[in-house]
Order: sequence, then structure tokens, then C-alpha cells
Amino acid sequence: MQLSKFTDYGLRVLMHLAACHPLRVSVTQIAASFDISEHHVAKVASALVKGGFVISGRGRTGGLVLATPADHINIGAVVRHLTGDVPVAECFAKDGADCAAFAQCGLRGPLQRAQQAFYEVLDNYTLKQVVKDQKLMAALLA
Repeated sequence: MQLSKFTDYGLRVLMHLAACHPLRVSVTQIAASFDISEHHVAKVASALVKGGFVISGRGRTGGLVLATPADHINIGAVVRHLTGDVPVAECFAKDGADCAAFAQCGLRGPLQRAQQAFYEVLDNYTLKQVVKDQKLMAALLA
């Protein structure tokens, strides 16, 4: 499986926030750290707020901050939220409407199991585990 840029950026935003926790971080700071468009970071941040992973504030004391401690944020849950119900193959979403071999296809089962295994692995990790050393990560992103 390959993560979309949107999901990749979402994970980067969360890692940045975990590294700087409990400080609030602006979209501008995050975008600069990863050399990503502020517009993209803002869209990703909005999705993370809707998912309950991040809290957003406006004004002088605004910015983004983790909604819960990093050890309570599950990477599999984040990827599922940001990816949505995107199937591993197009025919899964369309019930095979565009595939002549759909009725006899033996590939659907293995692909579905592979996608399930992908998420099961991610479910074993928290944001805290992937950031590892908070101070070192913060220094790298500064």
C-alpha cells in the first residue's frame, strides 16, 4: 500500500505536534519545517481536528496542539481517518463493474487480507512510539 500525500502530511503534522508538545504550533511553522504548502497543512490540520486528534486555536495564543497525549494516538486510527474508505483496488469499490474477470478473480481475497495486515501493523504503534525522542525530534524540526 502507498500512503497518499494527504495522509503522509497528516502524520508529519502529528509528529511535529508531538515533538513540540505541550506548545502550540502554527501551520506556518509546520509548513516551513517540512517545506510543504501552508494551504496543504491547513487542510490536513482541519481533517485532524475533525478526527479529534488535534485542537486548533485562533489568534495570538492560537495554533495547533495534540488533543490527547501522543501515547493515546494510534497510528492505524490516524491513517484510517485520513485515508477514508479508499479500497486497495478500484474494482473493490465498484463491485467489479469495469472488470471482465471480477466473477472469477482470485486476487480480491489476498489484496483485502494484505490491506487488513497493513492496518493491523499500524494499529500496534502510537504517535509517541514513532516520534521516539521528543527533544531530538523537536531539534530536527526547528
